[in-house]
Amino acid sequence: MKTQISVIGCGWLGLPLAKTLVKNGFVVKGSTTSKDKFETLKKYQIEPFLITLNASGIKGNCAEFLTGSDTIIINIPPGLRKNPTKNHVAEIAHLIHAIEVSSVKHVLYISSTSVFENEANFPVTTDETKPNATSNTAKQLIEIENRLQTNSNFETTILRFGGLIDEERHPAKFLSGRNDISNPDAPINLIHKTDCIHIILAILEKDLWNLSVNAVYPKHITKETYYTNYCKQENILPPNYNSSEESKGKIIDSSKLVQLLNYTFKAEP
Repeated sequence: MKTQISVIGCGWLGLPLAKTLVKNGFVVKGSTTSKDKFETLKKYQIEPFLITLNASGIKGNCAEFLTGSDTIIINIPPGLRKNPTKNHVAEIAHLIHAIEVSSVKHVLYISSTSVFENEANFPVTTDETKPNATSNTAKQLIEIENRLQTNSNFETTILRFGGLIDEERHPAKFLSGRNDISNPDAPINLIHKTDCIHIILAILEKDLWNLSVNAVYPKHITKETYYTNYCKQENILPPNYNSSEESKGKIIDSSKLVQLLNYTFKAEP
C-alpha cells in the first residue's frame, strides 16, 4: 500500500512539494483556495480539493481531504502582513479539530524562524532555543506550534524554515533600488526551495516525528554584503542601507537537522 499524504496549501512551495511526493510514490491529496488550479493539480496526479480556512470555520470538504491519509503537511502562510487583524490561530484550530477525527497520525507543520527574536548580539539560535519573538505573526505561530505539539491525537514535527527563496522569488529583487533598509550588519538566514522539498521528503522517509527543527543554509554573511553582491551579479540596482541604528538579527543553526537526516544542502542561496 502506498502511503497517502494530504498537503494543505499547494502554492509556491506546496505544489512542487506535492509533485515531488507523487514522483516518490506517495498518493497525494492537495488543497487550493482557487478552482482554477484544479487542472494543474490533476495534471500532476494530485487529487484536488477546494479548501479555505477561516476564523469561523473551514469552507470545503475537509473530512474527505483528510480521509485515508496517514500524514498532513500544513503549509499555509499566516497572511498577517496583508491582514494584521486576522486570527490565524483560530483558522488552524478548526483544522486541528478536523485532524483529530480523521485517519491522520502525523502532522508536519511548516513554521518559520521568525518565532525567534532578532537581537543586537546576533545570538546563535538552535533547535533547543525557546521561541521568544513578540511580533503578531510570531506570537500566532508559537501558539499554533504549541497546540499541535501538545495534542495527543497525533504526532507533530515542527519544521522552521528561514527566508524562502528560488531563482524567481528572491528578496534581492524586492529590495533592489530601495533606500533606508534596516539591519545591514545582521546575518542572513536563507533557504532555497529545492532544499525545503528535499528536507521534507527526508523527514517523511526517516519517519521523524515529535521534533522541532530549524532549516537554514549554513551561510551567514551580512545582509548588506549578500544583497549587494547578489544585485551586482544580477546587474540590478543594489539597495541602500541605514547604518545609523544598531543592527539586530540572529544566526539560525541547522546542525541538528543535518545530523538527524544526514543531510547535505543542495542549493546555496
